[in-house]
Amino acid sequence: MNHETNNYVTNNYGSAAIVNGGRSNTVHYSPDDAQLRVAVKQLTDSLAELRRHLTPEQDRAVEESLPALIPDRAVLRERGGVLENITRIATAVGAVGQPVEAAVAYLRGLLGAG
Repeated sequence: MNHETNNYVTNNYGSAAIVNGGRSNTVHYSPDDAQLRVAVKQLTDSLAELRRHLTPEQDRAVEESLPALIPDRAVLRERGGVLENITRIATAVGAVGQPVEAAVAYLRGLLGAG
């Protein structure tokens, strides 16, 4: 979820009060959203471990993908190409990339894109 104020955007997760044009709305996330947050964290943690095994070009591609990895179903579905690129990189490095491949597969399953 994004919160925009004075041209600044902040991502908020969990229960949050969102102020929009002077109106305040409280948003509560479902257990499915908690699963999504855990899945995104698992993927980013796995990527952190993988990065030391990557070529500079692969590492740069992973670095560029990180901002898209937020626990927002609509954003992740829209940016599905990012998950495909991460999977290609993980597959290219062999066995060391398997945790990332598994994390992407799990995340895609949660998104209904498995």
